[in-house]
Amino acid sequence: MLEATVSKPLTRVHLALRGLCLSVAFLVAGCGGSSGPERTFLNVGTAPPGGAFFVVGGALTEVITAHSASLGWQVTAEATSGSQENIRRLTQGQLDLALSNAAITYFAVRGGEGWDRAYPVQAVMTLAPNVALFVSPKGKGVETIADLRGKRVVIGPAGAGFEFFVQPILRAHGLTYADFTPLNATQAAAVDMLADGSAAAVFLGGAIPTASITQAAAGQDLTFVPYDPAAKDALVKEYVFFDPATIPADTYRGQATAFEGLDVGSMHLITAADQDAELVYKVTKLLYEQRAEVAQKHPAGRAINPANVVRDTGTPFHPGAIRYYREIGIWRD
Repeated sequence: MLEATVSKPLTRVHLALRGLCLSVAFLVAGCGGSSGPERTFLNVGTAPPGGAFFVVGGALTEVITAHSASLGWQVTAEATSGSQENIRRLTQGQLDLALSNAAITYFAVRGGEGWDRAYPVQAVMTLAPNVALFVSPKGKGVETIADLRGKRVVIGPAGAGFEFFVQPILRAHGLTYADFTPLNATQAAAVDMLADGSAAAVFLGGAIPTASITQAAAGQDLTFVPYDPAAKDALVKEYVFFDPATIPADTYRGQATAFEGLDVGSMHLITAADQDAELVYKVTKLLYEQRAEVAQKHPAGRAINPANVVRDTGTPFHPGAIRYYREIGIWRD
């Protein structure tokens, strides 16, 4: 074995040089000294498959990839557990960009509502609203949020961070989790729990129309539990990520009138506060200029518009994004 190890020193050297050459080839066009752009690898954190974040993240990644050849970018969408993981991994340098719910990010940057510290992340653009509400089968005795007392209620998937907006909503209506039995389930599983009677109400939401609410309404008559107007006004006044949102009449079966609901925290694209400003500027510019293509891939892309993309949800915007928005005249100082 020793003889075999020392008898071919040149072969080992050549292999090492070859490996070095191949590694460098990922950063430049080749070992021959081509003048192509340096390769930049970007990871975009999304969420588990099956939800809007996963699909929207994929759409954003596809558009960036399609229009960044001259920049030398190689972009990958990465399935994660969602907003909370994305925020932590951005600050650890494991992700370059990520999607998050604005309510969850709001508390993360302040180190409040269960976060162990303040996490230095910043917004790149505000995306689609997350319009959510409690729904209950008719006849379950849930006509108001106060009627949730003593009931079994699905408040969202475990670990997804729904508590960051559900708990303020409950407090505004004089309730806490202690007033009912909180259950964790995905939106799809929550619909099944309504159907089999194992839950009296569930909290569902997303872009309008929300597939889970459409499915639930198709199978049974639902009560769309209203927000108390005074409580809703207080929430909007206290938390910038809350915003009034109307679900038009007849969006869902049995919803004969418009529902005055809440955007409980828009989806937004975020990055680490110390991310390179030039990179963020180029990402912002590319996505904004190609927003029609994003919208072709997912309806959430329609939210990339002058009125919405710079909307303040309580998370500071990154200087690279601000620079672009100022250039095109839509930034609000």
